[in-house]
Amino acid sequence: MIDPYNRDINYLRVSVTDRCNLRCSYCMPKEGLSLIGHDDILRYEEMIRIIKIAAGEGITKVRITGGEPLVRRGVAEFIASLRTIHELTDISLTTNGILLEAYAERLFEAGIRRINISLDSLNADKYAKITRGGDIQAVLRGIRKVRELGFSPVKINIVAIKGLNDDEILDFARMTLDHPYQIRFIELMALGEAGVENNGRYLPNSVIRERIGTLGTLQAVNGRGNRNGGPAQIYRLAGGAGEIGFISPVSRHFCHSCNRLRLTADGHLRACLLSDEEVDLKGPLRQGGGDAEIGALIRRTIARKPKQHQESCDERHIKKCMKEMPAIGG
Repeated sequence: MIDPYNRDINYLRVSVTDRCNLRCSYCMPKEGLSLIGHDDILRYEEMIRIIKIAAGEGITKVRITGGEPLVRRGVAEFIASLRTIHELTDISLTTNGILLEAYAERLFEAGIRRINISLDSLNADKYAKITRGGDIQAVLRGIRKVRELGFSPVKINIVAIKGLNDDEILDFARMTLDHPYQIRFIELMALGEAGVENNGRYLPNSVIRERIGTLGTLQAVNGRGNRNGGPAQIYRLAGGAGEIGFISPVSRHFCHSCNRLRLTADGHLRACLLSDEEVDLKGPLRQGGGDAEIGALIRRTIARKPKQHQESCDERHIKKCMKEMPAIGG
């Protein structure tokens, strides 16, 4: 599926729930969220049907997200069912890791090998503050478990926040010297009310990369620093066992190579994370719409995919996206 700017749209992120067992300060407003009603959430069979249609249109990669996907009952069985869609060549998962230890074996049996785990601090007290009550030990046990089972790559995502966890940048980078993890630093984005609350805490990846450079030489992986067409620029500290990635949606837009769509838990298809423009798939699906109609809506979404988003690193920026991250699916 080629969009008007000659981008091959082959990647679908699927949010299976807007619910989460954490309330991260950069992701949710202090007062929390008004959750989507049970009947308004897509059923698994509806998601599978949409994914099958999307695969027929050219989607080859699917990532399961939330909220926190592991809080939804039956998620491992749902993931396993996606393996019957032969067009899919890659199925992966993003999680906050709290329930990962308990689910790791079921996820492995379901066919997941690539996994992203959010971990914004290595300090237990600070982690609890950022997540508003999360248990870092549960996440660390989950990381150890997936490594033991053979998940690869294991990617650990850090949202760098000025004055909150930026003093741990080198600690995270040092993890790659002895462990085969891919540590990924993600710039803070201004989404919804949480973005407003964190205004002024943005830290560009250029600063992070400069600090990490004090540990040793950063060597680009495969020359260009980006192996799989994703947004991360990938490097390795000389002699390190793991990798370091930089995802810079604010300071270094990668819109020109964006290949993704996002299916929200309530059945809307988004072509851009930072745009509130959506196409409703759930309504036509539940009103008896055929595969051709749903496929046409998917193609329409792609045809209207913007050339780029307007997020900038100006600390005076206003929010560009009214929805909070858990309602979008990341």
